[in-house]
Amino acid sequence: MPSGIKYCYTCDADEPHRPLTGPENAWLKNRTGQKNVDGYFMCEAPKCRNIRTGFDKHPFDPVIRVPLPD
Repeated sequence: MPSGIKYCYTCDADEPHRPLTGPENAWLKNRTGQKNVDGYFMCEAPKCRNIRTGFDKHPFDPVIRVPLPD
């Protein structure tokens, strides 16, 4: 499987993922209260934006999706 391709729980398919940007990291820290969110990735499939870690494909219940940038 190519680098950056991970299983997306909400898409139910292997999709490209990327690490969160600085503003997205800050948003997720505020949303979850976690101090370190460096290990999270966002699904890049159109209209998905689901978050997962490198090892856990479903870390949040209900799922958390990164909001679209303003």
